[in-house]
Amino acid sequence: MTWSTHKILKAQVQRLWDRGELLRDLVSGDSRFPLRLILKSPTTNDIAERFDTVRTWVGEMSQASHLRIEWQEVRHRVQGMQRLPATVWVDSLDDALNWIGKHRDSDRFGELLVNTRNKQPALVPWLTRRPLQVLALAEDWSKLLAVIGWLIAHPRPAIHLRQVDLPGIHSKFIESHRGVLSELLDLALPDDAIDPSRTGVSQFATRYGFLEKTSRIRFRSLDSAISLIANTDCPDITLDSDSFNRLQLPIRHVFITENETNFLAFPRVAKSIVIFGSGYGWEALASCRWLNDCAIHYWGDIDTHGFAILDQLRAGFEHVESFLMDRGTLDAHVAFWGNEVKPSTAELSRLTADESALYDDLRNNHTAKNLRLEQEHIGFHWLQKALSRQIND
Repeated sequence: MTWSTHKILKAQVQRLWDRGELLRDLVSGDSRFPLRLILKSPTTNDIAERFDTVRTWVGEMSQASHLRIEWQEVRHRVQGMQRLPATVWVDSLDDALNWIGKHRDSDRFGELLVNTRNKQPALVPWLTRRPLQVLALAEDWSKLLAVIGWLIAHPRPAIHLRQVDLPGIHSKFIESHRGVLSELLDLALPDDAIDPSRTGVSQFATRYGFLEKTSRIRFRSLDSAISLIANTDCPDITLDSDSFNRLQLPIRHVFITENETNFLAFPRVAKSIVIFGSGYGWEALASCRWLNDCAIHYWGDIDTHGFAILDQLRAGFEHVESFLMDRGTLDAHVAFWGNEVKPSTAELSRLTADESALYDDLRNNHTAKNLRLEQEHIGFHWLQKALSRQIND
């Protein structure tokens, strides 16, 4: 049976709620009521062939709540005069909300709307775009408005998020709501309080003038002759990026490895340091100009993401060379081949011809499906031989 049932008619109203249309009407002040619903009624053939079913349907429709039905009389050649629903209406927003059980939610949204208009009227368009998200944030909405009000009063504050002093609001609340706060702040703040070059949740702090947590770089000297800490041989040191950038070291080679054990056990190399890598994201090193005067060797896993990280690193330092990321190393360690969980298929433009050929084999599964050789599985003797060749070339 394709006739409209009470459930089908109710679903039409529910869809308006699910799309946020009924709440948007509260913001705009518009009204779509009385609302005519789409009604599919029995045909003449239905009345002739399924008369009892039609009578049952008519009875059920006549008992439907929250609806106003306009009836029509139809003369049937077999069954005679029949009274059938012609149109179905929901007369008011109250009727619609009561029918789908959303009256309380609508009232709550109305309270949030009034509060927003009173405190931050510039945000009302956002409520129009995302009414259901406002409801989902109802418990936190007053706190979000308080954060926005604070930033309007203190544009580009040049402090850490932890230093925002608002009763009942801590920095973790702000950090956990960075996505929605970004959308709201872009509406509420003047243009000169926003840095448009900083985008995404990860750059929330700098976009709105907060101080960002200082990036830190962990490295080791590989040469006992390089004295970084008195009476300490090749120490493991972590510096903020600014301090690292100011270093003046007599080094020629910089090795970067993604594995901590490899970092700690890296062999001694004259006039060299090793950096513990951070995967994707090289902002901490990007402004370190003295690295341009050193040979940089990147040692990552032989998998698609290893080459993608290498490609990204070369965006800041074109002269980076890959280290132990070649086909010979891969073939020599077949016993340690593993699987990459989520391989990358991105086009990489900064690889050498040999690197590109190996990367293409990996992403296209030419050698084995989702092949991966993790750097910690490469033999120490293989590492020492490769170092000897790299340094002497």
